Amino acid sequence: MPDLFTLEELDQDGAIRETAEKAGLDTRTDFLRKAGLGAGAILGGGALLGSFPAMASAAPPKSDVDILNFALTLEYLEAEFYTEAGRKRLGGKPGQLATVIGRHERAHVAFLKKALGGSAVKKPKFNFKGTTANPTKFLRTARVLEDTGVQAYSGAGPSIKTKSIAAAAISILTVEARHAAWVRDVLGIPPAPAAFDAPKSKGQILAAVKGTGFIVG
Repeated sequence: MPDLFTLEELDQDGAIRETAEKAGLDTRTDFLRKAGLGAGAILGGGALLGSFPAMASAAPPKSDVDILNFALTLEYLEAEFYTEAGRKRLGGKPGQLATVIGRHERAHVAFLKKALGGSAVKKPKFNFKGTTANPTKFLRTARVLEDTGVQAYSGAGPSIKTKSIAAAAISILTVEARHAAWVRDVLGIPPAPAAFDAPKSKGQILAAVKGTGFIVG
């Protein structure tokens, strides 16, 4: 098993791709194809729980609900990944990263579940196959997850119709981008190597999504 996992490897059962398709994100070539793995990136810090109180009581269009569930599935994955890593007591910078980002991702999950209410998708079961116990594998996998989250929120954002949801998504996107930069810095990789992020075709994203089976049920 390689140290650096692709997004496709995180969505072996297709859960992310399915939800993304419902959201109209053209995911067979654009992104994770089931219930929300990559949205691991749509809403930002814990402060959002209080920043957008109207979202929980409003009735957004179905397309926005599907996008939020896409995001929620990704956030479930990220939150569980960092929570499990935190229990491994990695120590040093990896341990600090797991603690802080894990807190953010759990806040994202709580916010999205509150916003979706009874429409929220259930949390999948995960098996991270030892990547949360090894500092190097943890950091490399975190890089994939965070980069994917940024791409997911960037891709889904223009399709959101409800203004308050779009604002929340932007807020989460900026936090996910900071996560991605932090992980890259810890790995010794330039956090922002270019002035612009190159867009990804759906074929490129799907090519990145194969084989580990982190989502197991």
